[in-house]
Amino acid sequence: MRLRDEARAELLRETAYYESKREGTGKRFRESVAASFDLIRRFPSGGAPGPASTRRTKVKGFPFTVIYRDEPAAVIVFAIAPDRYQPGYWLPRTD
Repeated sequence: MRLRDEARAELLRETAYYESKREGTGKRFRESVAASFDLIRRFPSGGAPGPASTRRTKVKGFPFTVIYRDEPAAVIVFAIAPDRYQPGYWLPRTD
């Protein structure tokens, strides 16, 4: 599994945000994202289909979605997308 730089930045930013709001919440967020990654690794075609041949999997307990594509060499994560953002803001990353 490979995270695009933008997805890695989103993960770090949101983890820090949640931790700043309440101690331990950032850790719970990170663990929920990791659980989503594990699910994607086991069942890469299990996510709901999206544009540009992507798939999406919800992050349990948080308003986020992991946007990814199962490519021959690896699963590529394009975004840890907040549900409140404009849909498809991450599409330019898929080129």
